[in-house]
Amino acid sequence: MLSTRFTEAVGIEHPVVQGGMMWVGRAELAAAVSEAGGLGIITALTQPTPADLVKEIERARTLTDKPVGVNLTILPSINPPPYDEYRRAIIDSGVTIVETAGSNPEPHVEAFAPHGIKVIHKCTSVRHALKAERIGVTAVSIDGFECAGHPGEDDVPGLVLIPAAADALTIPFIASGGIADGRGLAAALMLGADGVNMGSRFMCTVESPISQVVKERIVEATELDTNLIFRSLRNTARVAKNAVSDEVVEILANGGEFPDVQPLVAGARGRKVFEDGDLDAGIWTVGLVQGLIRDIPTAGDVVRRTVADAEEVLRSRMALFAPQAVGA
Repeated sequence: MLSTRFTEAVGIEHPVVQGGMMWVGRAELAAAVSEAGGLGIITALTQPTPADLVKEIERARTLTDKPVGVNLTILPSINPPPYDEYRRAIIDSGVTIVETAGSNPEPHVEAFAPHGIKVIHKCTSVRHALKAERIGVTAVSIDGFECAGHPGEDDVPGLVLIPAAADALTIPFIASGGIADGRGLAAALMLGADGVNMGSRFMCTVESPISQVVKERIVEATELDTNLIFRSLRNTARVAKNAVSDEVVEILANGGEFPDVQPLVAGARGRKVFEDGDLDAGIWTVGLVQGLIRDIPTAGDVVRRTVADAEEVLRSRMALFAPQAVGA
């Protein structure tokens, strides 16, 4: 068993987390990951109202009695959702673990700490992770440049970002971006992380509530099949390469501004991709790691084989180099 500071801090068996993903983090997926010993996460804003979130949390509890977390991401918005009400729904539901992202986690920590709720904050840089540590989060999730969604503007990949975080932080942290299997977990642990967060890998599982067409596209795709959009706007996002994201890249490269692409990147269009399987209906997020995803297993199988393969990789590598060390 791979017991780490992170598994001990949040009370789970395996150092594997299913990241909160818009339109993906629903009860069936989160419960399946948690039931297998990892940490499944429900995405709060996928639910249309705080009351719906309460129902989704209750639904997950009918599927597992193990810890299930909730993701609450705060991003700039013309019409922001009622974040305070979503926080209250999380508190009232008795959730003990929250994944935050998108902005300063301090309001979250202040709201959740009195109720014993542990906060895992997603960061794309060491400086942001250190700030989150000072604020009092339980752990951070360090997102390398390989990740889906927003990788930040520093363009630092995991091979550098993970050990840099390990050198700087005193709280547990998990590695995100570019991880799909036991090799990734073993590498993250060796680089100093206390576990891993996987998004794209869990998108492509039986319990993932997205179209089978999208899952099959992830299996077929390579690490070359993503686009970075909004680079010129300093709000970079990694999304699947398709007709829409190609058009967004072209418009912005030719001097366009956000209003010129806003109709193309509307969230409702991306939701249609996941629900209807129309791969060119809008933009949808996926990481470089899709190049390592070659099947559509159950979420539980992903957790179990990731841990088993990591243990085997660590054993075999130590056995490979141990004789040399002894001989030296």
